[in-house]
Amino acid sequence: MFPSCYSKPTSSKDLFKRTYLTKILLGVFVVYMSHTCWVIYGFVYTKPCERGKGDCISSYLAERPRLQLSIFSSLRPDHSELNLIIKIDDFDIHSKFERVVNVSLPLATRNNGTLHTLVYVHKFGVSPLQDNRQVHHVAQLSTYMMSQKNLSSAKEVLKKHAATAPRVVDRPISHWRSRLTLNMMSEDFTFNRGTLPSDVRRYMRVYFVSCFRFQDENRMVYLPLLHIDELSVRVKDMMEINGSTTKLPLTISYEGLSLRQFRLWIHMQDVMFSLKRFGFTEVNIDEIKGVLVDNNLYLLALTTLVTAFHFIFEFLAFKNDISFWKKKKNMVGMSRKTVLWRCFSTIVILLKMLEERSSLLGLIPVGIGTTIEVWKVKQVSKIQLQWRTSRSIVHVGKFDESERKTIQHDTQAMKCLSYLVYPLSISGAIFSLVYLRYKNYYSWLINSLVSGIYAFGFLSMAPQLFINFKLKSVGHLQWNVLMYKAVNTFVNDAFACVFSTHPSHQLGCFRDEILFLLYLYQRRLYSTNKTRCREYGSCHHNHRKLKAQ
Repeated sequence: MFPSCYSKPTSSKDLFKRTYLTKILLGVFVVYMSHTCWVIYGFVYTKPCERGKGDCISSYLAERPRLQLSIFSSLRPDHSELNLIIKIDDFDIHSKFERVVNVSLPLATRNNGTLHTLVYVHKFGVSPLQDNRQVHHVAQLSTYMMSQKNLSSAKEVLKKHAATAPRVVDRPISHWRSRLTLNMMSEDFTFNRGTLPSDVRRYMRVYFVSCFRFQDENRMVYLPLLHIDELSVRVKDMMEINGSTTKLPLTISYEGLSLRQFRLWIHMQDVMFSLKRFGFTEVNIDEIKGVLVDNNLYLLALTTLVTAFHFIFEFLAFKNDISFWKKKKNMVGMSRKTVLWRCFSTIVILLKMLEERSSLLGLIPVGIGTTIEVWKVKQVSKIQLQWRTSRSIVHVGKFDESERKTIQHDTQAMKCLSYLVYPLSISGAIFSLVYLRYKNYYSWLINSLVSGIYAFGFLSMAPQLFINFKLKSVGHLQWNVLMYKAVNTFVNDAFACVFSTHPSHQLGCFRDEILFLLYLYQRRLYSTNKTRCREYGSCHHNHRKLKAQ
């Protein structure tokens, strides 16, 4: 059953070529982790300015001034047409508070318009418009989102007017921001002008004060660093604005931050804004906000570290998978049906992501995986493309007796599975067509295929388990790739329990673990026979044993 073979001893030069890419990847990973640790260290520790050693910028709060917090609403993001929402006298920057106020909505806002808020921190008893040392920030109290009511009513409209239903669904409605979270750096910190962090510089306003001791010198003072937290704005807190609503509640909260917290919060908020450039939707960004805001800071750091390891193992799995199939010439023991099913599944998932207009960060890895799976189908089918001057010739290789035996076992296993998979998949597709509504038949087809893949995708690995059982061997499998993918599966399981994910994703992760445990059981049961060649062409004989025989 197993072909005879002879493998030359691996030279150090070949081994260096084989591990060269891995070394580069590990080097890039070490550099990335070192840079991440350096950035985190920059947030944790900022060197203060020492008197007499450089240009120092001291804090305006060091003088203990009496401050006042004034919050206004306006139709325009400037200082015109201000309507007072709340005023807090003797504003204490070290004491946090939370208050609920009712905000009057202008007619333009009720008619699907926009409303802004202007937050001022200024001297007590002085109008913010007349105080030259005031700081202020502008934020939107209303934003345009898809209406949940429209989404539910669109299903009814779709039954009667299928052509006009998309217009109802796609119409954005002005929503009310029910929470306004304010932060200000309450720490009395003296910055060095030469090493001033760039993220702090964006929020800093500096003025000069004459020094009476030294008439030739001016002391630089920065005003309070005010920040409006956008990470706390969640989709679940948004309220739809209609024409009959005249007032809506607004929860105003404040908390002082240290320099470390202030810089970290600014950095995370900048990351959220940058994700929109990569095609992330508001729903995707809202989920990431939930991870950042609703979870512990240490858990967030652990998430970042594990994500980096997840990326490195995924890349190693891709790299070893390509290397394995590139060198493989004999297909004994390999399930063609499993490879074809994986190729079909990845193509369908890619089409689903394209239909949902997913972000590029999700499309690129899936696109690369799809390309690899299509190439693996070419390898397992022994299809060769020979390019001539004017046309290309497709050549399909022949299978030997051992490979045909494997194909028979593969077909037998897939035939038994078809009695279960096909009826359930077809019945589920018919059920969704009758009781669920889609934009078109293409959307119904893609969603039905994706549901079938999530429900019965794990059964595609059953033919490979059946082939291993028939051959009483697992030496033909690529165990390094299986180990890398198994580590990623265990990581996905852990995060599926910690964070809120779709139930189908959680079920898919646990099913993959069960299959991997079955593979491990088969590996223990069918221990590799070191007196014969493995199915994928390399031998356990060394050169001396071959000569002795």
